[in-house]
Amino acid sequence: MPAPVSDIRLREAAPEDVAAIQSIYAHHVLHGFASFEEEAPDAAEMDRRRQEIQGRGLPYLVAERDGVVHGFAYAGPFRPRPAYRYTVEDSVYVAPAAVGQGFGRALLGELVRRCTALGLRQMVAVIGDSGNSASIRLHEGLGFRRAATLRSVGFKFGRWVDSVMMQRDLGAGDGTLPGG
Repeated sequence: MPAPVSDIRLREAAPEDVAAIQSIYAHHVLHGFASFEEEAPDAAEMDRRRQEIQGRGLPYLVAERDGVVHGFAYAGPFRPRPAYRYTVEDSVYVAPAAVGQGFGRALLGELVRRCTALGLRQMVAVIGDSGNSASIRLHEGLGFRRAATLRSVGFKFGRWVDSVMMQRDLGAGDGTLPGG
């Protein structure tokens, strides 16, 4: 039986978490469609990515129980053009043995909270594989709505793969102008 969600500790990722982050991510790269990468980046590359996100002042979180990292999540820029500066894209990855234990929900909920506190207005999820019902349900459960399905935009493991775009307002969303 899984431990209660209250046993999950969320915190900013640190350099000592990179090995666990890399291992979790490598599993998803090599065995699923959560990432459209086909070769798992090494720990140095994963640390570079972590530092880049945190250097922008955006959250890069780990979820742990009993001192063991079971998942990570971060919010990165949605697109590089200045007009997208109030929109972020979430990424959530959970260790295979920890799926269904509340880590993903805790991580995504905290990302939403922190990005709202930063004054951001939209969060976008790009979910690999329209058949990824667990990730779609996770996002729906935290207020995301389906915005689009991009058919066959990826090719991985010998087949075409869809991407599902989901979106959620943060704070006032588009109800007010930013910075006012």
